[in-house]
Amino acid sequence: MKSQACPLCNTETVRSYFQDDRRDYLRCQMCHLIFVPSGQFLSEREEKVRYDLHQNRPEDQRYRQFLGRIFNPLQERLAPGSYGLDFGSGPGPTLSVMFEEAGHSVTIYDYYYARKPSVLEKQYDFITATEVLEHLHMPGKELDRLWNCLKPGGSLGVMTKLALEPERFSQWHYKNDPTHVCFFSRSTFEWLAAQWLAELTFVDKDAAIFLKK
Repeated sequence: MKSQACPLCNTETVRSYFQDDRRDYLRCQMCHLIFVPSGQFLSEREEKVRYDLHQNRPEDQRYRQFLGRIFNPLQERLAPGSYGLDFGSGPGPTLSVMFEEAGHSVTIYDYYYARKPSVLEKQYDFITATEVLEHLHMPGKELDRLWNCLKPGGSLGVMTKLALEPERFSQWHYKNDPTHVCFFSRSTFEWLAAQWLAELTFVDKDAAIFLKK
């Protein structure tokens, strides 16, 4: 397999991490991101077909409870009437509805369902990216773009299942979704916070908030 630079930090200190009969998984020695080589990504059409199967809706109380792991701690940090961006809102935007119910104003962006590039040229008090980081093809570029959209003092809230250690990774169901191509760990988030000079707080097992100083 042809070597590939890390899509987060762009270094070439990449090693094989795991391999199954579907894909290869590489791990960066610098930022610790685990990722699938770009040559093994689904096509856009194949991705869209899978995303269309998602049934998340604002009326689903269980889904709201799931999102509460990032909504509640982030909401506690926000000034009244804050302006936010829900990045990767999906076919049934819900987190944006929850923040609007709490008195905030939220814009949504999604590559397949709400592709409005102009919203990525604005500044926000807070940004959310829930269950989207694992889908990013170019996480370094895309996360830096989000960070640049955040006002000083603003918060970026993220949710994604954190990668397991090698001996458990082989049995990890999360890696089996073919649209999941990037897997972050606590050490990856810590590396990212150091690059951004951000204050990082883990607010749940798979949820974290980056504060832009």
